[in-house]
Amino acid sequence: MGKYIVKRILLMFLTLFIIITMCFILIKLLPLPAVREMGRDVNLILAKREQMGYNRPLLVQYFLYLKGIVLHWDWGVGEQMYEALSIWSVLTQKLPYTVMVNLYSILMAVPLGLMFGIYAALKKNKWQDHVLSTLVIIFISVPSYVYAFIVQYLFCYRLGWFPLTVESLENAAFFSARMIRSMMPAILSLGFSVVAGLTRYTRAELSEVLTSEFMLLARTKGLTKSQATSRHALRNAMVVILPMIIGEFIGILFGSLIIEKIFAIPGVGSLYINAITVRDYNFFMALTVFYTFIGLASNIAIDISYGLIDPRIRMGSRK
Repeated sequence: MGKYIVKRILLMFLTLFIIITMCFILIKLLPLPAVREMGRDVNLILAKREQMGYNRPLLVQYFLYLKGIVLHWDWGVGEQMYEALSIWSVLTQKLPYTVMVNLYSILMAVPLGLMFGIYAALKKNKWQDHVLSTLVIIFISVPSYVYAFIVQYLFCYRLGWFPLTVESLENAAFFSARMIRSMMPAILSLGFSVVAGLTRYTRAELSEVLTSEFMLLARTKGLTKSQATSRHALRNAMVVILPMIIGEFIGILFGSLIIEKIFAIPGVGSLYINAITVRDYNFFMALTVFYTFIGLASNIAIDISYGLIDPRIRMGSRK
C-alpha cells in the first residue's frame, strides 16, 4: 500500500505539471491585457511583469514562473482585479468562504442521502421506494443553479427565512449563527443534488447486498433483519458508497463556482469566474492549479479508501 501511495502521489504531481504547462503555454498565446491606469500600482505591476520575464522567451517565462512558486511561493499579483495585490493573499481571504459553504453542504447532504437510500432499499418495490426513486430522478436531473433560483424565490423572497446574499466578515464572524443562516440558501442549493445522488447509489448498492447469500446465512444464524443490515449489509455496501461520497465533494466544489456567483459569496469560485471574464491570467493560473490539485488528490483518496474499508482489497497488487 505504501509503494502504491507514493507512486500515485508522484503521478499526481507529474499530471499537475503537465496541466500547468499546457495552461501556461495556451495563456501566453493569448494577447496580454493592458495595465489599466491605477497611479503608482501601474509601476508595481510593470515591475512584476519584468521580474517574471514577460518580455523574454516563453521557456524562460515558464522557468521563472515555476521558480517563483517553488522557491518563494510567489504566484504573482493581480492585474485586472485586486490590482497589485498578492495572488496568494487574496486566495487565503477568499478560501474560507468556499470551504465553509461546501463543507456544510456535504455535512447536510451525506446523512440525508444515506438515510433515504437505506430506507428505499429496505422498502424495495413498495410505494415508498417508487416515490423516493421518482424524486431522485427529478432532483438529479435539475442543475444546482435552478435550485438556487427556487431557493431564492421561495425561502428568501416569499418566506423571508434567509437573506438573499451572504453576510460579509465586517457584519458577521465565520461559523457564527448569522453567517451560517446567510449561507443556508447556497448550502441548500448545492445539497439537493448530492442528497439525490447518494440516495440512488445507496439504494442500488444496498439492495444488491441485501439479496446476497451471506445475508441469508446471517439470518439463518439468528440475526434479526436490522442486525444483519447494520452489521453486514451496510459494511459491504460502504465499499462503493464511501468513495462515492468523496467524489460528491469534488462535484459540489466545482458546482459552487456558479452558486457562489448567484449568492454573492466572496469565495474562490466567483473569483475564478471573474478571472476568466476580465482575463486576469495570474489569478486564472493559480485557481486552475488549485482546482486541479484538489481533483487529483481526491482521486487518490478515493482509491485508497477502497483498501481502508475492505482489507481484502490490495491497491497496486500484481495478484
